[in-house]
Amino acid sequence: MSARRTLLALAAMAALLPLGAQAADGPVKLLVGYSAGGPVDAAARQFAPALAKELGQPVVVENKPGANATLAGDLVAKAAPDGLTVWFAASPPLTIGPHIMKKIAFDVAKDITPIAPVLSYANVLVVARESPYATLKDLMAFAKANPGKVFYGSAGIGASNHLSGELFAARAGLQLNHVPYKGNAPAMTDVIGGQLTMMFDIVGGARGHISGGRVRPLAVTSAQRNPALPEVPTMAESGLPGFDVGGWYGLYGPANLPAALVTKLGDATRRALQQPELQKAWADQGYVIWTGSPDTLAKRAADEREMWKGVTKGITVD
Repeated sequence: MSARRTLLALAAMAALLPLGAQAADGPVKLLVGYSAGGPVDAAARQFAPALAKELGQPVVVENKPGANATLAGDLVAKAAPDGLTVWFAASPPLTIGPHIMKKIAFDVAKDITPIAPVLSYANVLVVARESPYATLKDLMAFAKANPGKVFYGSAGIGASNHLSGELFAARAGLQLNHVPYKGNAPAMTDVIGGQLTMMFDIVGGARGHISGGRVRPLAVTSAQRNPALPEVPTMAESGLPGFDVGGWYGLYGPANLPAALVTKLGDATRRALQQPELQKAWADQGYVIWTGSPDTLAKRAADEREMWKGVTKGITVD
């Protein structure tokens, strides 16, 4: 057989191989469902070069905000299953969104392929520096004695810190007033100024205000203390046993992403998460590296969807 015929035969054989057996070529698009500058975008931009190093190909972050952060997921769900379009997903659109949104353009449980967990984060309950509440028990005692007089802020209706407040109220038997804002920053401003009693904020976002003495942390929402705030007790330690609420980021691909590409991207993710520079950057922000299999990611999403089902009753967003 001539060299030309050999090459043609090899090309024909490659064309018949399942897509997952072929290496995807070109830059990987890492879609983020939020605008540039926010915590999810910042984490994705820190992660992208680490993943690119392990994949041996460029990784480009693309911001696709819209539809309460589900637009990026819809674009990935409908993308070609070639491993070149991936969703750097935060948990709320996957775990809270299905309960509160009137319509999501794709099925979060069926139309995307779990690839790998990336990190976990906790919220921290904070009050103003001049607040009379030194502990969570102090705050709960006041709220029980004064129903409806505690106001807490959030990044908006259905945001994870809004529902952290709803869960706190339900578990502690409190009547709290929710005040939604367009983002965490303006809510934090009003906590600092005393217009709000409290708020839950992501540890990385609140840490600067805590170290600067502008707010006082009372408790973190995770089951264990956060490495970035080791002196702050958990909600469970502070009188609410079993309280364990947080968020996470994970990688998802299109529907029907071949197993070989899931493995390739998942293995590269796990190696990227071992890079010391990335580990230090995320630890300083209060993030906890979270590794595992696609099944690990899928199970946590399913478990949290079930947990939020009761908390979200009566809450809807367009």
